[in-house]
Amino acid sequence: MPKQGDVHVMPGDKGWRVEVEGSGQARSTHKTQSEAAKAARTIARNNKSELLIHGRNGRVRDRSTYGHDPSRTKG
Repeated sequence: MPKQGDVHVMPGDKGWRVEVEGSGQARSTHKTQSEAAKAARTIARNNKSELLIHGRNGRVRDRSTYGHDPSRTKG
């Protein structure tokens, strides 16, 4: 199975949206950011991808990598 895109938790019109990059649509919508983050974390772990949690202003406020992280460097 090809690697799917990063998973984002973003504010939406009806709560917090969980989106997978490249899908073009919300995977799910939740009342709270916490509920959305929990669902998104499960998807990111299964996809071995990155989870990005956005604040109400749209800026990334937290990120976690699940799986291989090739960008780590020494020092």
